[in-house]
Amino acid sequence: MAASAPITQDVMTIPRKLPDGPVNLVGLTREAMRDALIGAGTPERQANMRTGQIWQWIYQWGVRDFAAMTNLAKAYRAQLAEHFVIEIPEVVSRQVSSDGTRKYLVRIAGGHEVEVVYIPEEGRGTLCISSQVGCTLTCSFCHTGTQKLVRNLSAGEIIGQVMVARDDLNEWPEQGVPKDETRLLSNIVLMGMGEPLYNFENVRDAMKIAMDAEGIQLSRRRITLSTSGVVPEIARTAQEIGCQLAVSFHATTDEVRDKLVPINRKWNIAALLDALRSYPRVSNSERITFEYVMLDGVNDSDEDARRLIQLIDGIPAKINLIPFNEWPSAPYKRSSNNRIRAFADIIYKAGYASPIRTPRGEDIMAACGQLKSATERARKTRAQIAAEIGLNG
Repeated sequence: MAASAPITQDVMTIPRKLPDGPVNLVGLTREAMRDALIGAGTPERQANMRTGQIWQWIYQWGVRDFAAMTNLAKAYRAQLAEHFVIEIPEVVSRQVSSDGTRKYLVRIAGGHEVEVVYIPEEGRGTLCISSQVGCTLTCSFCHTGTQKLVRNLSAGEIIGQVMVARDDLNEWPEQGVPKDETRLLSNIVLMGMGEPLYNFENVRDAMKIAMDAEGIQLSRRRITLSTSGVVPEIARTAQEIGCQLAVSFHATTDEVRDKLVPINRKWNIAALLDALRSYPRVSNSERITFEYVMLDGVNDSDEDARRLIQLIDGIPAKINLIPFNEWPSAPYKRSSNNRIRAFADIIYKAGYASPIRTPRGEDIMAACGQLKSATERARKTRAQIAAEIGLNG
């Protein structure tokens, strides 16, 4: 199956409000929030100040009730409540793995659901968020990829996932209390459901909110966007977001990558690598992360490891080796531990960091490539999936 054409937010993202309904302030850029406030009667000369005040209440303090915004006049708070809401996705279910990983199933407008995963580590915590309902890429090793694309998420639905997790972690700071530099949610990875670069504008706006110095205050170096290789948007990501970049690489020949990551048929390995070579310089990033899922007998040979080293020559990089996280009817098996270690050793001796990712949250289907909302699951057999991706032919 050929890779789908880019999907624009104009076509696939739902409106921010119902006709004549209140506007949700979550997800608006500062400029858009200012314009909305002026449209609702805020004097233009006050608009910048009011935007800053409301922004801090929402994103620094986590406040959702206008009545609690005590540095605003009571009449103005009532005016805001008439025209606006502050809403984030609804938590449908929350599962906690034996290793402490938390998986949230959240409901967004239209009744659709996406999954969000929080991974606690010593001294830090990473939140894996989604950018689309479903996915258009059909990567054959990925459970999420077997769920058809429904639509893009809005900027509010993307940053709303971060706010959901901060609620659950009780990590909104208290006013007047000295700032605690130890953060439970210290990193964001756009590695959940969907291809972030097929929803560029909404992802960009959400991440700018996450990085804003008067709000959630995450450094761009603590945000990693993972793409399967939407080549035309890579340079734009460097210029307009500037976050860390990870690439779902997974193969060292076009023949294998065409099956594993079908977008390769549109932008092949050579085109992808050309786009990646300038990213660290433009974005001021230290290096690019190459994600490589280890599939038994498919992409895990010593020859693959040596080809990978040759391909990325000249690109500041590290290689994340990901033991395949199996899911019901998956057409692949995980490489053996010995095979993964041998692959990693070849890469390490060539001078590249090659950490082997420890699977997290497998018991609640929260590991890499396993996300798929229960209400959208497609029930396919292993043989059906193998036939679709051409493994039998």
